[in-house]
Amino acid sequence: MEDFEKKVSIRDDSSDSDAMDVLDENGRCASSPSKLAAVGLLRRFLGVQQRRALAYSKLKQGFTDYMVSGGESAYQQLCSEVTLEFSECSKQVCEMESKFLSPDCFRDDLACLLRAIQTQEKQKLELTATIQVLKKAGRPSERLVSHENCRFKKPLEHECVHVHEITEAAGTEEAEADAEYDNALKEAIRGVQDAVTTINEHLEEVRYEIAALEAE
Repeated sequence: MEDFEKKVSIRDDSSDSDAMDVLDENGRCASSPSKLAAVGLLRRFLGVQQRRALAYSKLKQGFTDYMVSGGESAYQQLCSEVTLEFSECSKQVCEMESKFLSPDCFRDDLACLLRAIQTQEKQKLELTATIQVLKKAGRPSERLVSHENCRFKKPLEHECVHVHEITEAAGTEEAEADAEYDNALKEAIRGVQDAVTTINEHLEEVRYEIAALEAE
């Protein structure tokens, strides 16, 4: 899962088509009216957001399959692919920000809007990784133990090193560990929900801006 947290591509050249219609061959806004350029970039951005949504859907399904089957290699491969997809999406959005800040297509407000969404997307991705790490580990009191260090006297009989006298102190420690785990999981889930809400609000701003520019 560390790979997933460190990395973040399904390349789709068609995602650039809207912007290319209104940008010159070098990807600059100069050859087209800035209004049309802005619309093209914003529509292209919405396409990138659709790619992100698809990547999250694949990640969610892949994690569900992993929790059922325990297929570690398939899950790690999926994490690598999804991480690359997010990285490519972020790269494209950064390029769009730069175009909005270019002299011929200056819309710093739209550049800031895309940056705000980028920030929330990063937060959402990091917290999604945290949730999956926590769920993989499980609650402390419910985790399976390994018996590789136990001593076996006869087949199916061994002296388990994990057997210990249940004391009030041990019970309290376990309860505290479970509570800490539950709080961490709830906080991560709430963080993802907040990020999604904020992203959706910003996307509404993007759609409103497209409608306003097209109505001019």
